[in-house]
Amino acid sequence: MAEENQTPPANGNSNEAQDGGEKGEFRVLGQYIKDLSFENPKAPVSLQTLDEKPNLDVEVNVNARKVGEDTYESAIDFKAKATSSDNVIYSLETVYSGVFRIANVPEKMLQPFLLINCPSILFPFLRRLIADLTREGGFPPLLLDPIDFASLYTSRVQTAGEEAQPAS
Repeated sequence: MAEENQTPPANGNSNEAQDGGEKGEFRVLGQYIKDLSFENPKAPVSLQTLDEKPNLDVEVNVNARKVGEDTYESAIDFKAKATSSDNVIYSLETVYSGVFRIANVPEKMLQPFLLINCPSILFPFLRRLIADLTREGGFPPLLLDPIDFASLYTSRVQTAGEEAQPAS
């Protein structure tokens, strides 16, 4: 088996599991477009040169779920809307997912792994898909900057912690 299929847990420690000393296992089983929508509601007018720079709103969310024994789906939910004045130039929504086999990883490290490491693997493919879609839609390609999935995860954990706190 190739060494590239063995990846250490999210914290960078060795891939020895704490319970029993078995090596952690990580494999990408597949990746795919789960949902996709590109709307260009004002075409062909929207394809003409705009007098003003469009506003671009981007939203990124990450989710994960168990789909089988030691098998998990990690998904990046991406939305972008370009507008000019009150007109929608284009709207793009996609969920790009991957299925991963993750075994012998301590339970406390599983969620960060699914919400940080797995999306980091999927992101370059999502980035390419978004650039291609916007270009094929008649617009300059939307080239996404790298996303810090660790910061997204930290923010999500902090928000969940604040919601769990009773109001004083």
